[in-house]
Amino acid sequence: MAASTKLLLGSGLCHRLAQLTRSLHTQPARLSSFRSSKEVQSLEQYPEVEPVESAAVWKFVERLLPPQTVPRPVAKTDYPSGWQPQKSDGSESGYFVARTKNHMVPVYLHTRFRGQRRITVVRRVQGDIWALEKDLRAVVEQARNGKLCATRVNELSGQIHIHGDYVDVLREHLKAKGF
Repeated sequence: MAASTKLLLGSGLCHRLAQLTRSLHTQPARLSSFRSSKEVQSLEQYPEVEPVESAAVWKFVERLLPPQTVPRPVAKTDYPSGWQPQKSDGSESGYFVARTKNHMVPVYLHTRFRGQRRITVVRRVQGDIWALEKDLRAVVEQARNGKLCATRVNELSGQIHIHGDYVDVLREHLKAKGF
């Protein structure tokens, strides 16, 4: 330790600081990694485990596990939230917009530059992506009272980017078409 530090801290504080530094270097950090954990002991030290093969008992465990897939929605005529199941397979229009694994329409809003640039993204497009882009651009231009809108199509990822916040308009349009 430097002499100027000793003068500032005083002799008692300097001695205590040296003790703390030594103790930090000699004591291992407990439970910070597998190296500081206890070593595996002999099997006699551990309690006996009995595997359960009874289906009657296993059902209580299975209900605690999360489901492997999202269950199919129950068919109803009207949902209170306004959600609609997918009806069309896209055979009549030449393109298809697949739902997400949670059965939602894949239309998202991306914001950049502290919220100043908003881009609506339609994902999971299959088939004729250019025909869908033409239809969506017509819907957005109608919402903008005839003003033109900028779009970008990425065929490889199956995405359409539309400049502006038109998430609600496009979701409703895709739901109306059965996607």
